[in-house]
Amino acid sequence: MEFRVQIRSGGRFVLPAKLRKELQIKAGDEIVLRLENGSVRLVPLHQAVIIAQQTVKKYVPQGTSLVEDLIQARKEEATRE
Repeated sequence: MEFRVQIRSGGRFVLPAKLRKELQIKAGDEIVLRLENGSVRLVPLHQAVIIAQQTVKKYVPQGTSLVEDLIQARKEEATRE
């Protein structure tokens, strides 16, 4: 899917409705823009979060809870203060 849009004053452009629908982007949603090899990649924030979670999950051993580890670390810090 490819679209041609025009840059307006202030660097603004409109994402076509078909693209917004495909990416599940609604008014007020945040997007992440990445510069990759001279091109801009647009990623909806909700998708960027999923990608980050999948990336981190590769490095966390099965059965490990990062939340529980963080809570335990905070408790240990609090007792040292």
